[in-house]
Amino acid sequence: MPISDYYRKLREKVGTDLLLLPSVAAVIRNDKSEILFQYPRNSDDWSFPAGAIEPGESPAEAVVREVREETGLEVEPINIIGVFGGKEFRHTYANGDRVEYQVTVYECKIISGTLEAMDGESEILKYFKEENIPKLALPYPEWVFKKRSERHA
Repeated sequence: MPISDYYRKLREKVGTDLLLLPSVAAVIRNDKSEILFQYPRNSDDWSFPAGAIEPGESPAEAVVREVREETGLEVEPINIIGVFGGKEFRHTYANGDRVEYQVTVYECKIISGTLEAMDGESEILKYFKEENIPKLALPYPEWVFKKRSERHA
């Protein structure tokens, strides 16, 4: 679902003004160690499966829900890769809505499911090799794309 009732009501009150949004993103690898990315409709850039945390929801619950909604996959969060935010994580949507994401990025393991764009938000879901990461909407540091064993080497 592109925008929840909670965020829709908030937008009705603040218009397109900048909102700080707690959010999550998932780094999901297939059996070839390629990373899953989505190309959202009405976008110029790719992203991880990701989204805003809803009221009453933990970040871990949010990443499981977002991945299921966007990809059809059931995942288990394995660990937190990092938390990112600041001016570099500001984004303006085509409709003028401005956000600044504070993103908790999880490494996730696929439990079950079939890869399929479920909620109409993703136009393309595709795995990429580490050396061929597409242009992303948000500027994650390069080490985020490394395997856990390589991140701390």
